[in-house]
Formats: sequence, C-alpha cells, structure tokens
Amino acid sequence: MNIGQAAKATGVSAKMIRYYEDIGLIPPVARTSSGYRTYSNSDLHRLNFVRQARDLGFSVKEIGDLLSLWSDRSRHSADVKRIAQKHISELRQKIAELNEMVESLQTLVDCCAGDDRPECPILERLERPDGGEAAPHHCAGG
Repeated sequence: MNIGQAAKATGVSAKMIRYYEDIGLIPPVARTSSGYRTYSNSDLHRLNFVRQARDLGFSVKEIGDLLSLWSDRSRHSADVKRIAQKHISELRQKIAELNEMVESLQTLVDCCAGDDRPECPILERLERPDGGEAAPHHCAGG
C-alpha cells in the first residue's frame, strides 16, 4: 500500500506520516525499487496507534515512550499508567488555564459597551505590556 492509501486508511496525513518517519517515531518502511514507500498491515497498525495517541493529546515524546512500552512485552503496566496519569494532570492544568482565560475574557466582554464609541476594555487590556488586570477599573458592568 502506498503512502496515500496508508494516509486514507489510518486518518494520518501523508505529510505527518513522512514527519513521523523523519523523527523516528515510526521506523522507515519498505520502499519499491523506484523509491516509493510501501506500508504493511503492521505499519498501518502502528500509524493507527500514533493517531489514537495524538487524538488523546499525547506529545510526540510521550507517544514514543508509549510505542516503546507497547513493543516491549516485558513492560510493566505501571509504566504506561504513569505516563497516562502525568498526561491527565497536564490536561487538567491546561483546562484550568483555559477556564481562567475564558473568565478573564468574559469579564472584558461584559465590560465592553459594544456600541459606536471607540473605548474598548478588551483592546485596553491587550495593549498593556503586563496584561494588566482582568477587568478595567472603569468597567460599569456593560
């Protein structure tokens, strides 16, 4: 199967497949005499693994670690669990940061009159070098 077919079968773009091969996340695949990559069922299985891990937000390094453990039949599930737990912790931190951003932006939106006047607390906040406070001091609640 060629790279286009492999991409279609796995949902991983041809560009990403080449990238994953370049960085060593997937091993180099067999090539035809004319240099075209050919993918086996085993290669597709590995690409599906990578796609599933990416869909869960694992980093390339974490995916490499998971692939190593996946290939190691003497692995300890505790090692896999540790990677997943660390990833959950990082995701929760990102969620907390995103929630803070939403709250700050919502406060600014609530303070913005959204009328024909040029004053805009959103732009005032963005122009501050240090980011300033979440809500301008002159916010009248919208």
